[in-house]
Amino acid sequence: MSKPVPPRAHRIPHLSTIHGIERDDPYHWLRADNWQEVMRKPEALAGDIRAYLEAENAYFAAAFGDRAAGLQETIYKEIRGRIKEDDSGIPTPDGPFAYFARMLEAKQYPLLVRTPRDGGEETVLLDCNVEAVEAEGAYFGFGGASHSPDHKLLAWSADRNGSEYYTIRVRELSTGKELADTIEGAAGGGVWAADSATFYYTVLDDNHRPWRVYRHALGTPQTADELVYEEKDAGFFVGVGKVLSGKYIVISAHDHQTSELWLIDAHRPGKPQLVAGRETGREYSLDERQGELFILTNAGGAEDFKIVTAPADRPGAENWIDLVPQQPGVLVLDVIVIADYLIRLERAQGLPRIVVRGFATGKQETVRFDEEAYSLGMSVGYEFDTTTLRFSYSSPTTPQRVFDLDLGTGERVLRKEQEVPSGHNPDDYETRRLLATAPDGEKVPVTLLYRKGFKPDGNAPCLLYGYGAYGIAMPAAFSVSTLSLVDRGFVHATAHVRGGKDKGYAWYAKGRGAFKTNTFSDFIAAAEMLIEDKYTSAGKIVAQGGSAGGMLMGAIANMRPDLWAGIIAQVPFVDVLNTMLDDSLPLTPPEWPEWGNPLASKEDFERIAAYAPYENVAAKDYPAIFALAGLTDPRVTYWEPAKWVARLRAQKTGEAPLFLKTNMGAGHGGASGRFDRLKETAITYAFACWVTGVARF
Repeated sequence: MSKPVPPRAHRIPHLSTIHGIERDDPYHWLRADNWQEVMRKPEALAGDIRAYLEAENAYFAAAFGDRAAGLQETIYKEIRGRIKEDDSGIPTPDGPFAYFARMLEAKQYPLLVRTPRDGGEETVLLDCNVEAVEAEGAYFGFGGASHSPDHKLLAWSADRNGSEYYTIRVRELSTGKELADTIEGAAGGGVWAADSATFYYTVLDDNHRPWRVYRHALGTPQTADELVYEEKDAGFFVGVGKVLSGKYIVISAHDHQTSELWLIDAHRPGKPQLVAGRETGREYSLDERQGELFILTNAGGAEDFKIVTAPADRPGAENWIDLVPQQPGVLVLDVIVIADYLIRLERAQGLPRIVVRGFATGKQETVRFDEEAYSLGMSVGYEFDTTTLRFSYSSPTTPQRVFDLDLGTGERVLRKEQEVPSGHNPDDYETRRLLATAPDGEKVPVTLLYRKGFKPDGNAPCLLYGYGAYGIAMPAAFSVSTLSLVDRGFVHATAHVRGGKDKGYAWYAKGRGAFKTNTFSDFIAAAEMLIEDKYTSAGKIVAQGGSAGGMLMGAIANMRPDLWAGIIAQVPFVDVLNTMLDDSLPLTPPEWPEWGNPLASKEDFERIAAYAPYENVAAKDYPAIFALAGLTDPRVTYWEPAKWVARLRAQKTGEAPLFLKTNMGAGHGGASGRFDRLKETAITYAFACWVTGVARF
């Protein structure tokens, strides 16, 4: 059998001059001129572009995918065997009912159900398996559902091609029939007003930016919907939600560093009321209680955020009064306000904790755990007048546990423990939190998971995961998937690099804009620490990251190709400079505060050009690379990984394999069904096993 031959993308000169600097982008032709149409209708993709993507898919299948199919299936079955397929969520009460989701054995999508509040016969409100298109390869992205305040209707949404254009429908719960009301082109789901006859939603502009909020009255066509808010700044996104008390609809306009909120009385629809005008660098969010706003903000230099209050009828920043002042080094992540308690989720010393404060007494109590690394989440459900806090806990060795905490009595009840049907003993594994030293002396946390009895002698393969953008922290949580690597002798490591908020807001600030390269050097420092401490060796590490973490993968491939056995780059944001120069793309203007604006600033242009993965591909021996893309991805467009792989093929030296796999029927999140997503995970793990020599074909 002849050896598969990788496709070669042809080169077409594409010259441009920015800030007096001339550039040629020979693979620009892979960017579809009609990309907006392709997002809605993938079949509209130009034939020459489709032919190239399909040729890459065929090469991947012949050179690796078909050969690895057995191992992929084995890993897939292992991961699936750790999932309780017929699983139910915990009922969450709201008035006369309790709502929850349930999964059926062998089914890809959830059922939304409810029972009487105190238990009883179950009613299925929505079966997403019925709504999903059954044709093989079809996409069904469930956008969520919201029941009306009177419990008679359900507004639910779905995206059927992966491009994040949602259709909202309204179901009458007494009959199960859909009303005539249909909203096309929404950015998500609907938010009910108090009258149960009106809901609010956002729509996307031609460049896929959420920019308008509309009010829809049941029984009227979408063309009659009232425009409530329009965001004219192309750099800002718009969202809509509701405070837990139900008193206000909240419209948010924001980029990655600045926010502005508007309130609408949920009982008496009218013009939105501005809370505090946008001020560059000021972020805030809010909740409400008894006519008072509780605002989480970084105003006044509170880098790690504080909580302030203001009267709802005079919400301007001049009326903000500190309630919980900033504690440097303690990042406030989230705030929930209920009738008698203020609850906040914080991160201190890299670990989360929940702090509960009673309004009547001012007394505070803290929920924390003692493991070296763990994750926490919290919610109170639908009801404002409650004394129950629900929180979830897990660690890399410990499956998730969900507790209900009675805030009045302090009683803690275990409501659910994640089952692993194929078996899992936490004592078979160890987790560690280590610190790597970055070139500038900063200490980078690294979370490890490995089998108990592991001896650090440098012989183990390692998967090192990283992200490092938008302030998103990487939780130290349990994963049924990673055990398939750890059980094969891998050390699984997560590098909590700058660009996330793992060590506070400053950790984010020092990994964006002018400081972006800290993200890359932090990741490399984590790898070097693992090598020095003999957890692994150079050439035995597989680096993995997706989206903005895929940019990290492209950068570290250029900077230190010698460290890696392989690189897994999922929907990788690798064509940073060209994307930030193209203000017609969905995320470009809102992303300028994160990366810089190379259109307006020569300094930003030169800085991004110096690290952008696509721009810096060179004639060198790269490690094995596996890139994954989604044709209808509006966040990292398919042509970014396609162009990157094309340039790598043309310029790289050495014989290490290079693969591009494009999902021709999905977007940023990959396959929509839960089992189809597992198959994508399994093929990336098969790649990791192959390039490290754990598996041979």
